[in-house]
Amino acid sequence: MNPDSRPGQFIVFSSMAGATVMAVSVPQGFEGRALVFAGAWVAVRLSRLLLYLLVKQMRTGTSALPGLLSLAGSSIPWIAGALVHDRLLRGGLWALALAIEFPGFVLGFSQWAGSQVAGEHLGERLQQIFLISLGEAVFVSGRAFSDSDLALPHGMGFALAFVGIVQLWRVYFYRAGLLLPLAITAARDPSRQAVAAALSHLIMISGVVLAGVGFELYIIEPNGRPEPNWLVAILGGPALFLVGRAPFELQVFGRISLSRLIGLLALGLLIPAVWHAPPLVAGAGATAVLSGIAVADAHRARRREPESPAPLM
Repeated sequence: MNPDSRPGQFIVFSSMAGATVMAVSVPQGFEGRALVFAGAWVAVRLSRLLLYLLVKQMRTGTSALPGLLSLAGSSIPWIAGALVHDRLLRGGLWALALAIEFPGFVLGFSQWAGSQVAGEHLGERLQQIFLISLGEAVFVSGRAFSDSDLALPHGMGFALAFVGIVQLWRVYFYRAGLLLPLAITAARDPSRQAVAAALSHLIMISGVVLAGVGFELYIIEPNGRPEPNWLVAILGGPALFLVGRAPFELQVFGRISLSRLIGLLALGLLIPAVWHAPPLVAGAGATAVLSGIAVADAHRARRREPESPAPLM
């Protein structure tokens, strides 16, 4: 789609409007603004489907209709999840919506096959999107701390959140994130490499957003009554980030560092250990795991020359 055409401009501007509304509602996306958050996403997706049906220019070449129908079909669980009051049920419905959307994303990305990809440009855009998600986590953490009474436990929670954000940044950029533009350019099939990198970034960014919810929880209620479902955000966010980071490293270097897998195992072992502990303790455990991965990366870097990209694709 030519970005200078009217349909292309509509897609860009509608996506910007939807992303802005979603960004404003993210801090309370699982609470009072759930319908605003989900409604903005659904509106953007349905507008794409409507545009495809009404504008002939959108129907040239390989049909995007199956992918768009997959995305539109997820509208029901998105809206249903926003309307229910149980957070676990809402999370389950939204997870179902993402599962329905996934084939649509795959079909859409598959249409890139055989096309030219500007590796440096795409890699930098993915880096910037990841940094935006980190910025959102910083904003949520700062707002949560400012809304608290600024007592020592809240300050400790904010400090842990800040360290956690720094470690997420460190683990991402060292070194796969830093070399992503070169890896896409050096790949045998840059289009497939770009698709794989985009999907792994989707998982990592989802992990950062979920981790931001966890930061907010243990900053506001550092010594609150333990809520096991809070562990989905506090421990699940960093775990989801690592689930995306491991294949991302495979895409860039052709191997996965053992520290990523050990980190996932450690987060899993923390679940029973902090099941009845205050949120601040769970947050400290998650931050310790991320810090351990960053230290392992730094230790490994001292013993060898900087790696060059070795993409599998």
